[in-house]
Amino acid sequence: MRLAVAQIISSADPAGNLGLIRDYAAQAKAAGAELVVFPEAAMRAFGHSLRDIAEPLDGPWAGEVRAIARELDIAIVAGMFTPGKDGRVRNTLLVTGPGVETSYDKVHLFDAFGFAESKTVDAGETPVTFKLNGTVFGLATCYDVRFPALFTANARAGAQVNIVCASWGAGEGKAEQWDLLVRARALDSTTFVVACGQGDPETTGAGRAGSAPTGIGHSAVITPLGSALVTLGGKPELAVVDIDPSVVDEVRSKLPVLANARQF
Repeated sequence: MRLAVAQIISSADPAGNLGLIRDYAAQAKAAGAELVVFPEAAMRAFGHSLRDIAEPLDGPWAGEVRAIARELDIAIVAGMFTPGKDGRVRNTLLVTGPGVETSYDKVHLFDAFGFAESKTVDAGETPVTFKLNGTVFGLATCYDVRFPALFTANARAGAQVNIVCASWGAGEGKAEQWDLLVRARALDSTTFVVACGQGDPETTGAGRAGSAPTGIGHSAVITPLGSALVTLGGKPELAVVDIDPSVVDEVRSKLPVLANARQF
């Protein structure tokens, strides 16, 4: 399967961000990709109000993403915000395209490093997997990457690939942690990990929005044995990579960590 990682830098403007999605999705399609993955908060960058732009999955913003996927005949994963409980929003991944339509609400909220996502975001509760052209994918969002159980749950549900969409917070050691975590989750679950982060706003002169996690780049595609097929820097960029999902069965026969695992 050929897939693409679209390391964009979202702005505060949902309409402008749709333009980015169209542009990068068109590039991915031209390169032969069946799936293009965008980061968390592709709808609007963190550091801005989320409540006033959150909308249902059948709302106009998601409808435009669907139209782009339909027009280009490519599957799209993109981070948006949907209405939650008590005036909060849900941090949602929309998955749409030929033969696929689903969504995932971020389970583990980023109440760490001085940021309190739970003040404005309502947590999801359920892992989600989907099948595209015979390959099964699991979904995760940013802080989820620190929790191996979600990745192994997706793997036990049939996932050969785990997608992680992120807007990673900057700070001392954070890039090293991200690189370590995405590789570790591939080994934990013996899946490919497609890790797509927001690019680093400082590479374009925009700078960070206070303590908000606005991205550091470092998107990557990792094999089930923890090796990087592709790694990006901080700037906006599209990476196209071929993966062979059949490798997963081979790896699991050699390294049966899912079969050997015990619960305590």
